[in-house]
Amino acid sequence: MAQSMTGFGSSEKEGCRIEIRSINHRFFDVYMRAPSFLNQLEIPFRNILKERFSRGKFDISITVALTSMDLSVDSGFVKRIYDAFKSLQDELAIEGSIDINTLVGLHGMFVETKQTVDTDMVTDVFREALEDLYGMRLKEGETLASGLRPIAESLVSMNNRIKELACRVPEKAKEKFVEKLGALLGGVDVDTSRVLQEAAVIAARLDISEEIARIESHVGQFMEILLSGDIIGRKLDFILQELNREVNTIASKSTDYEISSITVDMKTAIEKIREQVQNIQ
Repeated sequence: MAQSMTGFGSSEKEGCRIEIRSINHRFFDVYMRAPSFLNQLEIPFRNILKERFSRGKFDISITVALTSMDLSVDSGFVKRIYDAFKSLQDELAIEGSIDINTLVGLHGMFVETKQTVDTDMVTDVFREALEDLYGMRLKEGETLASGLRPIAESLVSMNNRIKELACRVPEKAKEKFVEKLGALLGGVDVDTSRVLQEAAVIAARLDISEEIARIESHVGQFMEILLSGDIIGRKLDFILQELNREVNTIASKSTDYEISSITVDMKTAIEKIREQVQNIQ
C-alpha cells in the first residue's frame, strides 16, 4: 500500500507524551525535542524510525510531567562564598553585615534532586506514537493513490487517441509533400515512385509509434508500482521523467494540430501526478 510522507502520531502514558510529525523530504531527517535527561534516546529512536520509514522529515516532541523536585542547599558552596565576602569586607573595611538576604540570591546555592525516568516506558510510548503515525501515513497514502489512478488512466486514454490519429500522419504527409512539389514544379510530370520514396522518408521522420508504445508501457508500470505500495516514491518519479520525455518527443515530431494539443494535456496531467508523487515514500 502506498504510504504518504505526511502524517502525525501521538501517545501518552504515565505523564509522558510523545508526538511525531512527518512531512515530505527527499531524504531521511530526524529532529527531536526532549528534556535533557532523555537525550540518550535520540539515536535509538532514530534507528527505530529507520526500521519503518525510508524518507521524510520527522519532528519528535517528548514532554514528561515530573513530580515536584526536592531542593537541598549546597552548604559547602555557601560557606565558601560567605568566607570570600567576609575576607573582602575585612580587607576593604566595608561596613555592614553579611546576612541570609545577601546569600539567598546566589546562583548555585540550591541543588535539585536528580530525576529518574523509566526509559523503557518512554520507548514503549514512542513505539505506540510511531504506530499511530504509520497508520496515518498509510491512510494518507491510499488517498493519494486513489487520486492518482484516474489521472494515470486519463494518460492511457489520451495515448490511445494519439495512436488513432497517428495512423493518418503518413498519408497526410504524402498529400502535403505532393501538394508542395506540384506548386514548385508548376504542372511538370513527377516521378510517382520518387514521390513515394520521399514521402516514406518524411513519414519515418514523423513516426511516433515507438513513443506511443513506451508511454503505454510506462503508464502500466506506474499503475503496478502504485498498487505494490512499500517504498515507491523514487520509482514513480523516475517513470514520470520517462513519460515526460516521450510526450515531449511526440510533441516535437508531430505536425498534427490535434496530436500536439493532446500532448499539452498529457504534460499537464504528468505534472499533476508529479506534484502528488513528491509526497509518497
